[in-house]
Amino acid sequence: MNLTEAQVGEEYIIKEILTDDEELNAFLFSLGCYSGEPITVVSHLKGGCVVSIKDGRYNIDKNLAASIII
Repeated sequence: MNLTEAQVGEEYIIKEILTDDEELNAFLFSLGCYSGEPITVVSHLKGGCVVSIKDGRYNIDKNLAASIII
């Protein structure tokens, strides 16, 4: 399943990132968003969701959330 289907407050492990955009991949990696890392959805918003990765919280859009497989 992807991040858009995740339950709020549950911790998940990222299985893979499905994107062909190398720049986007590098950006996510710099946030700590890569395979094997835990990720938690803090809340779902109309245009995406707020996630907690390591010690940071980030607002990501729906398309990006759909490409993060958990």
